Amino acid sequence: MAAVAATAMMALLATACTSSTESAGQAANQGAAGSAKPGASGSAAASASPKPTPSPAGPLVVTSPANGVKGADPSGGVTVTATRGTLKTVAVNPVGGTPADSGNPAGPVAGALNAAGTAWHSTWALGVSQQYAVTATATYNGITKTTTSTFSTLTPAATFSTNIFEGEGQAYGVGMPIILTFSQPITNRAAVERAITLTTSKSVVGVWYWDSSTSLAFRPRDYWPSGTQIHFAGHFDGVEGAKGLYGFHTLTQAFTIGQSVIAVASTTTHHTQIYINGKLTYNWPISSGKPGDDTPNGSYLTIEKENPVRMTGPGYSLLVPYSVRFTWSGDYYHDAYWSVGQQGFENVSHGCVNLAPADAQAYYNLAVPGDPITIVGSPKVGTWDNGWTEWFLSWSQLLKGSALHQAVQAGPSGSTFVDPSALPADTATAPLQTSPANNAAAR
Repeated sequence: MAAVAATAMMALLATACTSSTESAGQAANQGAAGSAKPGASGSAAASASPKPTPSPAGPLVVTSPANGVKGADPSGGVTVTATRGTLKTVAVNPVGGTPADSGNPAGPVAGALNAAGTAWHSTWALGVSQQYAVTATATYNGITKTTTSTFSTLTPAATFSTNIFEGEGQAYGVGMPIILTFSQPITNRAAVERAITLTTSKSVVGVWYWDSSTSLAFRPRDYWPSGTQIHFAGHFDGVEGAKGLYGFHTLTQAFTIGQSVIAVASTTTHHTQIYINGKLTYNWPISSGKPGDDTPNGSYLTIEKENPVRMTGPGYSLLVPYSVRFTWSGDYYHDAYWSVGQQGFENVSHGCVNLAPADAQAYYNLAVPGDPITIVGSPKVGTWDNGWTEWFLSWSQLLKGSALHQAVQAGPSGSTFVDPSALPADTATAPLQTSPANNAAAR
């Protein structure tokens, strides 16, 4: 009985000991869980699911103008920015083919990425009245994503057009400026200058010069190199030339510079020298304007030629053979068979440069628009804009006529604007490589 009693007591103690331990654990669990809902399981912490690991963030791309925008200003172009990640490819294309009245097929929009690969911007303004689609592919955290958007540009209330004097495939003299004429006055002149590129087969430095609000000319610092091939591109579509006034087309033209034919005429020695490709080829006797009708000083350019030209004035009306014009007011190099006896000795013309018939014919056959003609020794000053008078101006004067006050450096890969102070010194000499200084001044 004692053994049985001892056994029973040990079992009771074991039971009491086990029951006490479980109650303490349950109390601890309830205390850790805080307020448990009635009927909940005894261990809430053990049954909770682990939180999922977040997936890595992909690239984020922003386009300006934004998706769905209508009537965007085309002059600002389009910008695509990766605010997270880097851009791999960007394509901007017009929707629906050709913009109204553009005169040029609508193609992909040119643009470039920055060095970091985080931003792409169009090179030129966008077309007016045009819808565009943007497709951009970017990468970030090993994730590549392509986004698309569309927007449209405004239809302007007023537009301007541009004409270029030079003809496609034509040849011009070494002094020829590139001459542009605008249909409406331009006030935002810097934007127009920035919209132009020149591609030249030989390296050339020049500047854009505004003669008026509707007239812009490019003149090289020195005469063009003979044989230079020139491609002009004016990306005026979408350029805001004045408030509310936009260009609506891109203008292109290709032409060449021919051989160098330079004439220098002295009203005091009564001779003209003709240099061909840098060599003195002819030294002809002339008769220039008589006193009161003096041929004006200045470095001019041949404008046009005709055989013959009807010339009229006080007491005369003649058909004059082999006439090459160099002023708007009517000064020519021409055949003057009637004054051969005075040529080389006396000035008897009404302002023109008189030549013997054979000499006039030889010069006529050489001349193309843009050949330099410099008149020296006259008591009469040259008049600005009486002809193509860009060579009256010094290089510093030309730079002041540019809205950007920047030089243009052109070559086979296109053109860029450069600080004039960064250019090498000009070593050209007159009259064969550039015009004489102060050439329009009276003697």
